[in-house]
Amino acid sequence: MTKLANILRPTNLNNFVGQSHIISPSKVLYKLIKKKEIPHLFFHGKPGTGKTTLAKIIAKEIDTDYYYFNATSLKIEDLRKVFARYENSFIKPLIFIDEVHRLSKNQQEVLLPVMENYSAIIIGASTENPFFTLTAGIRSRSFIYEFHALTAQELRNILNIAQDELGCTLKEEEIEYLINTSSGDARAMLNLIDFAYKVDGNITLDILKELRQNVIGDGVSSSNSHYDLASAMIKSLRGSDVDAAIYYLSRLIEGGESVDFIIRRMVIFASEDIGNANPNALNLAVSTMLAVNKIGYPESRIILSQCAIYLASSPKSNSAYKAINKALTEVKSGKILDIPTHVNSSHFGYKYPHDYGGYVEQDYMSEDLKLYTSDGIGFEKTLNEWLKKIKNEV
Repeated sequence: MTKLANILRPTNLNNFVGQSHIISPSKVLYKLIKKKEIPHLFFHGKPGTGKTTLAKIIAKEIDTDYYYFNATSLKIEDLRKVFARYENSFIKPLIFIDEVHRLSKNQQEVLLPVMENYSAIIIGASTENPFFTLTAGIRSRSFIYEFHALTAQELRNILNIAQDELGCTLKEEEIEYLINTSSGDARAMLNLIDFAYKVDGNITLDILKELRQNVIGDGVSSSNSHYDLASAMIKSLRGSDVDAAIYYLSRLIEGGESVDFIIRRMVIFASEDIGNANPNALNLAVSTMLAVNKIGYPESRIILSQCAIYLASSPKSNSAYKAINKALTEVKSGKILDIPTHVNSSHFGYKYPHDYGGYVEQDYMSEDLKLYTSDGIGFEKTLNEWLKKIKNEV
């Protein structure tokens, strides 16, 4: 982190920028911090959105010792040394673990007793959602919060403070460039202005562009054109309007959008909006992702165009999207079914389908849940016919 980013790092809740959905006076987490009642927490979200900063602010708010670890290099013995230091102490240290999704099962097991007896406060952070990498024991003893990319206005507010600190005045076009290329990442934005200022106290757009030629991650635009264009392209693909999809694709390309940003949305679209109505759409989208990331502009425009035309022209079905959402809703609402003995790891009473010609009737869930409903579109018709044949329903 650059000197400027360190200087401007907020040290209290009043100066903390962003994440108003979890950190504002009316929110539960804010109230807990003010009451100095801190649960074990796990933060996940894009870089530069305040995860580490909030952990440090919490440590300061409750006036406790703060320890930083990174899961990629964390040694269990180092953790145990910290825990032993406070074994008979009235102080609850705050243990911050970055890249928490990389914690091994053994490392998590070391945390469990500490989390259970609350002898230390554990806060973890990650750019990835750690839900599926954390054990059930860890999850049951903690709360998980998602951090959002900072908005254009939030970044602008930070830039105003940065200009005062540096004693410089930026033109609107330079402010726009700093915001648009930083992808909601305050640290990335401050790093760019800091090094630009070191080049010349009179920061120019040319200096900024030479230091950073491409948008970091997904980008953020104060005019919202970045997301509006992407939204328009996806809606055009969904609506099978080839010309509109190509038009918005060209706007994104001409605007300097990264191939990574564009193709990731196409890959998601291929599964969410086409799915098994044309399974090859996902194959083509993934192949396009591999190709454009190897080739880059300007040639990638042709590959992106080919993929967009194919996606727009494919039959559409969101049955897979609806099925997984319905299943996740059931699980999140507490529908945790016991796994029948014959399909768990004991295999007791399991009927091996291949011994019965490929299919044998048996229960795979302890309760019948209807999650998937085929739309019967495109190749889904064939899949429906296969299922009926497999189950001897025809």
